[in-house]
Amino acid sequence: MDEVKDLLAGLEEDAVLNGKYDSYPAVVNIHPGAGGTESQDWAEMLLRMYKRWIERKGFSYKTNDYQVGEEAGIKNVTITVTGKNVYGLLKSEKGIHRLVRISPFDSSKRRHTSFASVDVVPLMNKDIDVKLNKEDLRIETFKSSSAGGQHVNVTDSAVRITHLPTNIVVQCQNERSQMLNKQAASQILKSKLFELEREKSKEEVSKVRGEKKEIGWGNQIRSYILQPYQLIKDHRTGVEIGDVQSVLDGNIDLLIRSFLEKSLYRA
Repeated sequence: MDEVKDLLAGLEEDAVLNGKYDSYPAVVNIHPGAGGTESQDWAEMLLRMYKRWIERKGFSYKTNDYQVGEEAGIKNVTITVTGKNVYGLLKSEKGIHRLVRISPFDSSKRRHTSFASVDVVPLMNKDIDVKLNKEDLRIETFKSSSAGGQHVNVTDSAVRITHLPTNIVVQCQNERSQMLNKQAASQILKSKLFELEREKSKEEVSKVRGEKKEIGWGNQIRSYILQPYQLIKDHRTGVEIGDVQSVLDGNIDLLIRSFLEKSLYRA
């Protein structure tokens, strides 16, 4: 019976994920919002959630950049995820994620609200023609400050590229050499620029059609409430899950599937 369910789920996934880039690898960037240690810890919790999900799906990931938080958590992280329909699945996670909990960093045990942004773009193939003009780029090298690993060294092998017209910043520091870091950063930058142009095209189509964006409280796509009760709610689909720990342990398929199904019906 489980094999039949898995087969049906796979067929359903293939039917829904038929977009041009759904089969591409995904570049996932997690960045904490305002709030210092609280938000940085929340960003690390989200990273752990996605890593667990990747493991459950049998996918793989590579860390491109990892910046450790000042006291706990992370300041920024970028990973590249590969596997079947990875971008098609993870595009549902793009947006602001909100956490409500009793802070482990507050001696008064007060309730805190933290935010972190998750950005997801398809990793473009190297043959995708996205032009990078040298005059539009600021390229900097620096010593790796990664969270460890056998290839971290004391030379200026890490690379940061800033695309001046858009102010998009891409950083890579986990490859073996400066050249490889530059190549990886350039590919991620091209992917982000490509996605930016796609988003602009969608906005133009929306303007022509006269469509309006939904207005909701705040900007978050999903809330993870640990106190005073436990509940996860996706504000786009209305799906609610009471088993918060299970979701934080990587069981996010219901949330992903609900978003994809709603997107399909809307289309």
